[in-house]
Amino acid sequence: MKLKEDLNPMLLLLFHLMVSIYTIITFLPSYLLSWVSQPDGGFYGSEEERAKRVKARSVEGCPEGPYRAVSATKRLVTSLHPGVDTLDKVFEYAATRFPHRDCLGTREVISEEDEQQSNGKVFKKVVLGEYRWLSYQETLTAATQLGSGLASLGQRPKTNIAIFCETRAEWIIAAQACFMYNFPLVTLYSTLGGPAIVHGLNETQVTHIITSKELLETRLKAILIEVPRLQHIIVVENTPTTWPSYPRGIGIHNMTAVQKLGARPENARERKQPLPSDIAVIMYTSGSTGIPKGVMISHSNILAGITGMAQRIPNLCEEDTYIGYLPLAHVLELSAELVCVSHGCRIGYSSPQTLADQSTKIKRGSKGDTSVLQPTLMAAVPEIMDRIYKNVMNKVEEMNCVQRTLFILAYNYKLEQLAKGYSTPLCDRLVFRKVRSLLGGRTRVLLSGGAPLSAATQRFMNVCFCCPVGQGYGLTETCGAGTISELWDYSTGRVGGPLVCCEIKLKDWVEGGYRSTDKPHPRGEILIGGPNITMGYYKKEAKNQEDFFVDENGQRWFCTGDIGEFQEDGCLKIIDRKKDLVKLQAGEYVSLGKVEAMLKNCPLIDNICAYANSDEIYVIGFVVPNQKHLLALADQYGIRGSWEELCNSKAMEELVLKVITEAALTAQLERFEIPRKICLSPEPWTPETGLVTDAFKLKRKELKTRYQDDIERMYGGK
Repeated sequence: MKLKEDLNPMLLLLFHLMVSIYTIITFLPSYLLSWVSQPDGGFYGSEEERAKRVKARSVEGCPEGPYRAVSATKRLVTSLHPGVDTLDKVFEYAATRFPHRDCLGTREVISEEDEQQSNGKVFKKVVLGEYRWLSYQETLTAATQLGSGLASLGQRPKTNIAIFCETRAEWIIAAQACFMYNFPLVTLYSTLGGPAIVHGLNETQVTHIITSKELLETRLKAILIEVPRLQHIIVVENTPTTWPSYPRGIGIHNMTAVQKLGARPENARERKQPLPSDIAVIMYTSGSTGIPKGVMISHSNILAGITGMAQRIPNLCEEDTYIGYLPLAHVLELSAELVCVSHGCRIGYSSPQTLADQSTKIKRGSKGDTSVLQPTLMAAVPEIMDRIYKNVMNKVEEMNCVQRTLFILAYNYKLEQLAKGYSTPLCDRLVFRKVRSLLGGRTRVLLSGGAPLSAATQRFMNVCFCCPVGQGYGLTETCGAGTISELWDYSTGRVGGPLVCCEIKLKDWVEGGYRSTDKPHPRGEILIGGPNITMGYYKKEAKNQEDFFVDENGQRWFCTGDIGEFQEDGCLKIIDRKKDLVKLQAGEYVSLGKVEAMLKNCPLIDNICAYANSDEIYVIGFVVPNQKHLLALADQYGIRGSWEELCNSKAMEELVLKVITEAALTAQLERFEIPRKICLSPEPWTPETGLVTDAFKLKRKELKTRYQDDIERMYGGK
């Protein structure tokens, strides 16, 4: 995991001498400060000692489990506060405790302008001002008025309502309104295609939908005729009151107008509060394996999930600031924001296009959202962290010799100190401060979820951003809750022990060769049980029977399809996925996800999809190359052409394949796991292309369709 040290021996000796002196001087204070008092007056050990402690145990002593967190072996935890058993009560509790504290923040748009790029393309750039905040009391009032207004427009309790909107403050206000008035909230990704949107709206029979002006104009308008039950569209912006060219019979309202309607005395009505068992959300999945499925999530499910998550974030309090930019239609973001709300944190909203100073929509010279907000908490999917890692390492390569030498030495030194449980304040201040400022400079916890995080990227984030990365594992069907690694555990490749709200056991998968009796660690399909397990898929009883079950004790379980192993300290490691495992013609099993995870660390690769056909003897791959590195490779070998011509060049395919093969061997992939042929894609895979989900998971079915001609070519025209 260390960076390669190709340095002047005298410089190396001088650095190590300085480090030795510094370590001797600071050892005793850092050793004493690494012991912190417990509330009962006892002591924790150093971070290294805490990391080695057992996190979970098999409650029955069997290798297959079930495993529970050591603090929850007797009973799983279901709620944060006594009597707070539904999501409307969570927000009311927070508003009572923190009425005047900032709750939801949005940056003011000062100006917008078109900026022409060197390649001739025109991008819209924005200059944004400071964050403007709604307090907890103001947010509660806004949600109450919106809920009352929706009821005045005919929305009834226990009748579904949809939200199809980008991540923004109005999303959470709308969600809280629905929780308060017991309107089950149907969530749809803003990047879903027309057929998927139509499917979700018609399946749930919604009559009301909350959306943004842009999504109404660009995504919904064309399909309204296919959603005959729809009667009311609530647009979150203050937009025109007349909407020509829309189907008759559909009313279009501004959110502000609906709130004013709800605030009228004559529209005041007694609110019927939800029960813990009532549906809070019907969350449609991103559709990585086909048509999106609606997951029914009760109030008690979400409460249990966020209770488990909150327990893994030390010292979470109203002084924390969270930056919200991932899709709120994804269970990771919704759960993270509800965790923050329950503890009085403030949430500032952003987007991937405005996140940092260098983001695509931020005008050069102005500040991105992290620089202005300076968040202490942040959630990210591995794809985003991989991009940060590659961009910073590219900058390191461009440094002069002295700068690069200092960075590499400091990086490797800090890596050694982290392994021992020690901090490196001098390196953090002198070397990594500028990198850390990319996320605002105050981040103390990074949560990673949605997909596996590579060891190299995790180590980079630990070192350069000077904060722990809590790698988690969960699914929509488990409210995003399963495991989160403890923040002082700097090991890689693992996702931590079970949260206090759930338990995990392993089921033998004989076909794949995974059994609980395997040595040195028990292995098998991961089953998650507990109060966070959702009510099942909406109107899909056969699928519910396949994926969910209730045991003899009345506990609900979900069969994840992922393969894991439990290690000695009770931490879970994800090692495979049933759907990603392909048996080649010669009988070898190839884990496509494992191949992709190993190769994505190659600087030449921005994204990769491994593919294998059971009738063939080798693996192939579709690759989105890194533009900078591919152009450098082409220049090195004297190959000329436009970007599209280079990606379609047979010679470039062979050169990239050679680099990939070397990277695969370095990563210790087996020969049969290494792609033997590849095709290069000139276009990146974004959610808008329909080839990846909003969490940047590969949509294998769509990728196979897109590259069918290339598949036939790479398999010899069969």
